[in-house]
Amino acid sequence: MGVMLLKRKLTSFQIIIIGFSGVILFGTFLLMLPFSSRSGLATPFFEALFTSTSAVCVTGLIIHDTATYWSVFGQIVILLLIQIGGMGVITVAASFAMISGRKISLMQRSTMQEAISAPKVGGIVRLTGFIVRGTLVMELLCAAVMAPVFCRDFGKKGLWMALFHSVSAFCNAGFDLLGVRTPFSSLTNYAANPVINFTIMFLIVVGGIGFLTWDDIRANRLHLRKYRMQSKVILCTTAVLLIVPAMYFYFFEFDDLTRKERLLSSLFQAVTPRTAGFNTVELTDLSE
Repeated sequence: MGVMLLKRKLTSFQIIIIGFSGVILFGTFLLMLPFSSRSGLATPFFEALFTSTSAVCVTGLIIHDTATYWSVFGQIVILLLIQIGGMGVITVAASFAMISGRKISLMQRSTMQEAISAPKVGGIVRLTGFIVRGTLVMELLCAAVMAPVFCRDFGKKGLWMALFHSVSAFCNAGFDLLGVRTPFSSLTNYAANPVINFTIMFLIVVGGIGFLTWDDIRANRLHLRKYRMQSKVILCTTAVLLIVPAMYFYFFEFDDLTRKERLLSSLFQAVTPRTAGFNTVELTDLSE
């Protein structure tokens, strides 16, 4: 009775906060386990908490190099935390409820609406299904595009690396597994590779513009006048924030690179600051 009363008193906002906090703490517990690290030693609580929080909140900030410090199990935990954080805890929970055939109550629909900032409750279940399907298809397709490059460099492990970077880029998380060559190197070893550059950039932009903008594009195609004002603002601002910085980087930075590397690096550095957290050049080499 007490639990039911508490549930009724919780607002949608409070449920979202509790959901995110619960996932972060559970992720912290898993990352603290000895077999989550390559050394086989338990990770201190605050280090695990920081990593879990960064993964769920898709910030890309890390204390330990993801590739060299965490075991395969630890990397899987981090990837799942990124996926849950990128899609949203409520969206993931709702998708499991939908798969199991459970009926979504009005309160749950309201919470789902709050979680993705949808304009109305009507159609929220359909929209959630579209989000989940779109996310998984996009991540798997782009992982398949990058797989040949990573498999060439890392063998069968390249399949895992392709999937990890696809999810991380789509969720704008910035976590990478390329520290096996140089710790904390991010994508600097692929600065001249167009497949990796353009695929990661595509994932960052598509994942960053938001689920409602996706829905507008899907429903209205090229009929821009029918788009929500929010979608129009997002698309226009995104275009400006990609083109203008890219031109600046190309003409005023990266003088020591070839024309191909300069073009790719300029485009990539214009895309990644939208919270993606990746980099293909050393940021300390940029001018003030």
